Amino acid sequence: MSESVSADRPLDGQLALVTGASRGIGAATAHELARLGAHVVLTARSAGPLEQVEQAIFDAGGSATIAPLDLTQTDAIARLATAIGERWTSLDLMVLNAATLGSLAAVPAIDPKELAAVLTLNVSAQAALLTAFDPLLRRAGAGKVIGLTSSVGRAPRAYWGAYGASKAAFETLLGAYGDELAEISRVRVAIVDPGATRTKMRERAYPGEDPASVKPPETVATRIAALAVGGFAAGHFERIG
Repeated sequence: MSESVSADRPLDGQLALVTGASRGIGAATAHELARLGAHVVLTARSAGPLEQVEQAIFDAGGSATIAPLDLTQTDAIARLATAIGERWTSLDLMVLNAATLGSLAAVPAIDPKELAAVLTLNVSAQAALLTAFDPLLRRAGAGKVIGLTSSVGRAPRAYWGAYGASKAAFETLLGAYGDELAEISRVRVAIVDPGATRTKMRERAYPGEDPASVKPPETVATRIAALAVGGFAAGHFERIG
């Protein structure tokens, strides 16, 4: 650790991008990364909630920049990458958190249009993010990408076919990207399954569940931040219990 980086702010001087940062795991992760010294670029569709997260980060002594955008618009992703590249020389961390659940339905009842929308955000937009930010990640001393997945992407579950298929595709995409870079760059990719967590998506999927019975987003955020600080081996996967 360089002398300019203190023990309580190990991410000083680093730039992080967090998608889906307006609430839940994304917001909690942005807070934690900023607390540890990173300047965090916050993305989500709605400006209002992002501004609230940004203000909370400022109030806690951190720094952040909001970038409201619809990730399903790939041109917007490219423009964001260009804007970030004009202000900063590299991107140290990208947390791919944004995703949509869609409707839980039996496979024969899946609506094709809704499936296309789920795949657009959960897979195609993620590919666009990797494409757009790959040059900035490679310029970092040790660029990191952390993608959030779900257990249904690895273990199919009744009525979760659409979302599970999107997460299986996301894992394959992200894993391939990490494998491609493992021997030719210092960029490392990790896939994290947060497990049962108190989020709006969880509430939609399990409306009768007591929110207090599952862990808060801050627990997941702490682990993501630990990976950002400590690093990880190529192909890292973990599930947060």
